Amino acid sequence: QVLLVESGGGLVQPGGSLTLACVVSENIFRISDMAWYRQAPGEQRELVASISRVDETKYEDSVKGRFTISKDKPKNTVYLQMNNLKPEDTAVYYCNSKPSPYIRATGVQYDHWGQGTQVTVSS
Repeated sequence: QVLLVESGGGLVQPGGSLTLACVVSENIFRISDMAWYRQAPGEQRELVASISRVDETKYEDSVKGRFTISKDKPKNTVYLQMNNLKPEDTAVYYCNSKPSPYIRATGVQYDHWGQGTQVTVSS
């Protein structure tokens, strides 16, 4: 069974910080590109940040310089460090795993999601 379990959401004031964590099943973590998405009420889910199996990172323009995605390989965990949070960052944040291109070329396909964690930025 594949599990992605998020934690770390909450209520924070503008300018504050939060760190989200996603613990991933070991067998998936080793072969996946990982990402954080978010979905605000009435909006489509959007990609926030990604980190590849070989640790290449990408960020959505509005979070560049404020958010950092990272991995702790011994703990099978992906983090999203969020600094200088703004009200427009308010959303449910989801962890996602997909096979890396190398693995996908072997025919392996999946698209796993966590249950989501609420982040609210408000004074």
